[in-house]
Amino acid sequence: MANPNIVNVSDIRGESVGWNLTATTTTTLMTVSADKVIKINRITVANVDGTNAADVTLFIDTSVQTSSGATVASGAADVYLAKTVSVPADATLVLADTPIYLREGDILKGGASAASDLDLFISYEVLDDA
Repeated sequence: MANPNIVNVSDIRGESVGWNLTATTTTTLMTVSADKVIKINRITVANVDGTNAADVTLFIDTSVQTSSGATVASGAADVYLAKTVSVPADATLVLADTPIYLREGDILKGGASAASDLDLFISYEVLDDA
C-alpha cells in the first residue's frame, strides 16, 4: 500500500458522517480506499440517553507503513483514540479537534458500552491521489 502524496491530489471533498454506536466496540465505521487519505478534522460523541452515562471506544486498525522522511519503530496494529471513555448522560464530548490522517487501508472502528446511547460524528476531508 502506498502513502498518497497529498501535494498532488486530484480532488478534495469535505464530508461529515454520523453513527449511532452499537454495543460492539469493534464495529467497522470507515475503511480508507486505495489512493485516498482521510484528514479527520473533528470527532464528537453525544450521549443521547437522558439518564445513564455510556463509554465510547474508538480506534484505528492501521496498516503499518513507513513514510519518506521518518523512520517509524514497529507500529501497533490498533491505535486507540478513546478507550472506554465515559460520556455523561445528555452530554457531548469532543474526542479530537486537531487533524488526524488515515492512510489507505486504515480502518476506523469503535462502539459503545450500551447500544444506541452514543452518537458519533466526524467531520473530514477525502484527499484523492488517483
